[in-house]
Amino acid sequence: MKKETLNQKIKLANDLMFYIYTNIDTAINMDELALEYKVSKFYMHKIFKEIFERNIYESIKSIRLQKASNLLLTNRYSTISEIANACGYSSQTSFIRAFKERFHMTPKTWRKGGYLEYSNTIVEQFAQTKATGLQFKDFDTLLPTIVKRDAIEAYYIRHRGYNDAIIQTWQKIQTWIYTNDLEAYEQISLFHDNPSITPLQECQYVACIVNKESKKILSSRLPKFKIAGGVYAKFELRGVMGDLLRFIQWLYHEWLPKNEYETTTKPPYAVYKKNKYLSQDGEFELDFYISIKY
Repeated sequence: MKKETLNQKIKLANDLMFYIYTNIDTAINMDELALEYKVSKFYMHKIFKEIFERNIYESIKSIRLQKASNLLLTNRYSTISEIANACGYSSQTSFIRAFKERFHMTPKTWRKGGYLEYSNTIVEQFAQTKATGLQFKDFDTLLPTIVKRDAIEAYYIRHRGYNDAIIQTWQKIQTWIYTNDLEAYEQISLFHDNPSITPLQECQYVACIVNKESKKILSSRLPKFKIAGGVYAKFELRGVMGDLLRFIQWLYHEWLPKNEYETTTKPPYAVYKKNKYLSQDGEFELDFYISIKY
């Protein structure tokens, strides 16, 4: 396969995935989607499955349910029907049926505490893969800054799974930085899925690079998208591998409900001051942003 053809396929698949994530609260029409990207429906489905190894319908269903599982925890004043609608379900009955099939419990049971065992199992399994385990820190002393962020244009590589293989993705980003001789840039990780309640192998992790210079980019290998602007809570964090997963769990399960904030379907992201995937000691320093409303 020619490099140009591969790049076109990757761009189309990534554009489709980005569209799905940013329009997950709507009824996504396949005919309109194909028209939007000027391809046939057959080709669209074929390329999406070729790149992501699952079909579009499976991806949409999975993303809807992952978003809903978050909102059930954080948006305490929203009814189950309102959360179903916010995640693109027109029928509460179909939402409950799909949710039960995915999480083996009803949304009501999940909301009343069923999420705890489900989440703890994922976090503990992650800890068992690390020789040092997780450092279960007390995050209650963390105080965020509430900020309004502009949209950010970023180049990116999408990685399926929250695992050590992310290192290879960041090495590709680093190679791209050196190829384009960039000196002023930001490294950002964007979390389409909450890794504390989504099976880690299914998480969509996005490694992003923001060009802070006016110079022309020489390599067209990486696609671009915009990280959504809006109102965010900003947390300053330092730690080692595993701490971020535990922090995300605390953020959704404790901080948001306790402080009566609600989150949105916009994905959270981290701006690295020190990238653990590229550092020799595996330590990170970052600013973590989560979209909030009150």
